[in-house]
Amino acid sequence: MLENILLVDDDPAQLRMMSSFLNANNLKPLQANNGREAVRMIASSKPDLIILDMVMPEMDGCETCRLIREMSNVPVIMLTGQRKSEADIVRGLDCGADEYIYKPVGNRELLARIKAALRRSEKVPAGDIPKKVFFSNDYLTVDVAERKVIVNGERLKLTPREFRLLALLVENADRILSHKQVLEHVWGYEYVNDVDYVRIYVSHLRQKIEPEPSTPRYILTEKGIGYYFCSAN
Repeated sequence: MLENILLVDDDPAQLRMMSSFLNANNLKPLQANNGREAVRMIASSKPDLIILDMVMPEMDGCETCRLIREMSNVPVIMLTGQRKSEADIVRGLDCGADEYIYKPVGNRELLARIKAALRRSEKVPAGDIPKKVFFSNDYLTVDVAERKVIVNGERLKLTPREFRLLALLVENADRILSHKQVLEHVWGYEYVNDVDYVRIYVSHLRQKIEPEPSTPRYILTEKGIGYYFCSAN
């Protein structure tokens, strides 16, 4: 069965080019010319993945992604021609995007990232029991099986990627995970050289779960090696 990939871009030439590329790689392209059309298509077309242009008139990619996240956890790859900066990536994360890719991007790299995102989004087979991993104290609760995170008494909404990162750290509590290990488990082997991704996502996650993000208690850094979740809190 072909995976449905929803392309959202106000540039008809870009849509045609991307659709041709997806067709050639045994993927089924769907097209939306703007954010509002994309949001309407979520329920009817049920895409397996969305490739969303950041810069669009009326409703940009970030606003579109926020609306998508209210309806679905479908993987979203944000595509932008803007100059790469950490602030751009953080903004994309805040919108709920799983990935932030900068144009121009080679076809082989884009295909690898699409396939990695599709693999990560595969549903747990029927009958599989989620691993029971649980951490709780008077400030933070992480229940991996229930996909529930509570911070200071309030349910926290995380993007799928943020939750995978936190779950991996909690599952391996007090064990140092290298940047490579985190990248392979959370992003896929295609990302093993993107060390900055880990640093930025960890920083962003700390902003959400730590009482004082500048002096973290839970997600700690082992300088030059990686990160670990400290359960002694």
